[in-house]
Amino acid sequence: MSDLICVGAVAGAFGVRGEVRLKSFCAIPEEIGDYSPLTSEDGSRSFTVTLTRPVKNGFAALLSGVETKEQADAVRGLRLFARRDQLPKLPDDEFYHTDLIGLEVYDTGGTLLGTVKSVQNHGAADLLEIHGPGLKATVLLPFTLEAVPTVDQTRGRIIADPPEGLF
Repeated sequence: MSDLICVGAVAGAFGVRGEVRLKSFCAIPEEIGDYSPLTSEDGSRSFTVTLTRPVKNGFAALLSGVETKEQADAVRGLRLFARRDQLPKLPDDEFYHTDLIGLEVYDTGGTLLGTVKSVQNHGAADLLEIHGPGLKATVLLPFTLEAVPTVDQTRGRIIADPPEGLF
């Protein structure tokens, strides 16, 4: 498990005074400011985040050290991370996406189906993107209790009961 969790990303400059458009990946989007300071993925840069107002698909925000439109443009695409110990503890049946990525997926008979490459959500529910040597293409497995009855983080695996014909 990583000590850093991605909680947001800079979508670009917002205005001419150094504000950025910030996308929040938090369950309660405005709580991204509560986890400040946030760092870059490699930890080389740290930013104090101040949300100024909600905007379409995110927030206008000030990042420490970003004072001009040019500096805001330069950090476009930057993913922002919080330390795991800053984030709330999750119930046993909830997971941070980063904790699922890389887990091996087995069917209920013990056959390896593949590995979780990413977790996607297109509005209805989370989907596990599964890649594996025996798969011709990516498989999107619904991340529901019915399709994924067991997530064993200590052993690094998921037990899946996928819908008929998915694999």
